[in-house]
Amino acid sequence: MTLAAFRPGPDFDGWLPGVEGISYGGDYNPEQWPEEVWADDVALMRSAGVNLVSVGIFSWALLEPREGEFDFGWLDRLLDLLHAHGIRVDLGTPTASPPAWFFRTYPDSRVVTRDGTVLEFGSRGMAAPSSPAYRRAATRIATKLAERYGDHPALALWHVHNEYGAPVSDDYSDHAKRAWRLWLRARYGTLESLNAAWGTRFWGQVYGEWEHVGVPSLTPTVANPSMRLDYARFTDAMLRECFVAERDAVRARSRVPITTNFMAASCPSTDLWAWAREVDVVSNDHYLTAADTRGHVGLAMAADLTRSVAGGKPWLLLEHSSSAVNWQPRNVAKRPGEERRNALSHLGRGADGILFFQWRASRSGAEKFHSAMLPHAGTSSRVFREVCALGADVGRLAEVRGSRVRADVAILWDYESHWAQDLEWRPSVDASHRERTEAFYDRLWRDGLTVDMAHPDQDLSGYRLVVAPASYLLTGAAAENLTRYVSGGGTLLVSYFSAVVDERDAVHDGGYVAPLRRALGLTVEEFLPLRQGESLGVVGLTDGTADAPLTGDVWADDVALDGAEVVATYDGGPRPGGPAITRNRLGSGTGWYVSTRLDPDALAPLMARVYDDAGLAPSGLAADLEVVRRHGTHDGRDVEYTIAINHAGDDAKLPDVPPGTTDLLTGDAVAGGVVVPAGGARVLRTNP
Repeated sequence: MTLAAFRPGPDFDGWLPGVEGISYGGDYNPEQWPEEVWADDVALMRSAGVNLVSVGIFSWALLEPREGEFDFGWLDRLLDLLHAHGIRVDLGTPTASPPAWFFRTYPDSRVVTRDGTVLEFGSRGMAAPSSPAYRRAATRIATKLAERYGDHPALALWHVHNEYGAPVSDDYSDHAKRAWRLWLRARYGTLESLNAAWGTRFWGQVYGEWEHVGVPSLTPTVANPSMRLDYARFTDAMLRECFVAERDAVRARSRVPITTNFMAASCPSTDLWAWAREVDVVSNDHYLTAADTRGHVGLAMAADLTRSVAGGKPWLLLEHSSSAVNWQPRNVAKRPGEERRNALSHLGRGADGILFFQWRASRSGAEKFHSAMLPHAGTSSRVFREVCALGADVGRLAEVRGSRVRADVAILWDYESHWAQDLEWRPSVDASHRERTEAFYDRLWRDGLTVDMAHPDQDLSGYRLVVAPASYLLTGAAAENLTRYVSGGGTLLVSYFSAVVDERDAVHDGGYVAPLRRALGLTVEEFLPLRQGESLGVVGLTDGTADAPLTGDVWADDVALDGAEVVATYDGGPRPGGPAITRNRLGSGTGWYVSTRLDPDALAPLMARVYDDAGLAPSGLAADLEVVRRHGTHDGRDVEYTIAINHAGDDAKLPDVPPGTTDLLTGDAVAGGVVVPAGGARVLRTNP
């Protein structure tokens, strides 16, 4: 392939050069260790099944010890060593952690927080994204790396920066102020347009000169929410400009694909729908929330989101943990077998690479208590034994690479709506977009339905069911898209506090939910949020008036019907007897609206009714048996891969497995009712 023929971004259909199976490995930071340790590391990597490592991510100070002076000798030796042992390299540009000399030379490139605090050197984190000096220095080191290693035989992937938006996202420095005004001029053209978009006549905030437009630092009371929303967009754009500058410097000198590691479900400051268009291969980092006893469900949601922003293409898990992390309030160690279940869940949901942070545990620094593939306890530890066993499993699954996941259900996920909903002075602090999304996802996960995340503007016609758990900001175009989806035969379920404002964070003309009036057959006349600790009943979802009501909390609406039928009503609360859940027919489809907060258990009878409209049904599998399927080809034939993971403490059965099925982890032929042992997994290949 020539550089001219290389097709970047979403049109890139290839994979990592020289990689035939599932990638397995992790971050490798050999600069933390004497060079004589490297040979031992590489030998242990080979015994563990490692075939891909990420290197150089935090090594700027070593690669450029003084401005303009470069030392690549150690990295030359490292890449040659890895190549000699058949281990491919994901080579980082080290720009997430500028050296001490950079901040000494360019002190104005330090990040300034919203309250005016200047962030000093001594941790990880990039400089001010809008700083010209940082852009120059970052592009220079990326260029030098690409010139030296662009054709290195070990190189399989470029890894630009590290986790954009974490820990640094928004910046309020003087550089940001200048870039912000330029960004606003490009977006709005005139001050008249900006004033109109921000509604600045409220509280007398009208701007008469561009120089008067500051950044939304702390103010005496709540700052203009439209301005805050635009600043979130600006922040995302500045971070992405930094990535694109480095990416283009590398791309001009190397034909190897380029990525940057997203944090799909835990870094809300980056709009990954936009970022995914800029990378050749989508990759993600994921860490369990230790306090969540059902963290495997959150893991699945993050994996589904990553696959979705990748457009359904295979993606890479570039970081997860072998056991505990080090930065949560209580860092819970993974139980035996949990590491394997986590890895196979990512793989089942589309990952063609399973990597960890990191290979060898650090003895010093802030992350010395973070788990690793090779922990402080060494090769005799349970963790290392599990790492080796997982490496063997991954090696047996090479043929799964390139297969795709299919989903019948989509959950709407829009970063701009999340940014807007998270601002101050909303009707209830308890109206959380993340909580509602997780609740609906959990219900769908329990029902065994595979889910894509979708942007409300995209084509939704391929989904039987679309769920909008938190679409606070919904543009007119997106509302028309959803309405077309319903009238064309789709089933749409909308939760409360949706379709409230437009892209400027202004309430829609016509009031709450106005742009979805045709799809839902109703309007919302008034929000009726509940006090902390209050609840209400919801009756009518199940047959019979004697049924105990379901419990809702946080929210209620005063709903005015405009064609919708009432499915369930409030029992108590601020609107007793009023519509709580409605159903509306439009064309050949159905629009549902639920106006209070139901937990995943209470959502079950609602979703049963919604599934009937969508032509779906729960899987009926044992609780906590996770099953997801990938579709591909093997030996010239279409095949289906079933990844079944048992998160429960008892054996579970996967029924109706057809003859001719092979368990890839054991090589055994299986059929009929296949047992998935407690805490275990099966990966089955079936010829449909």
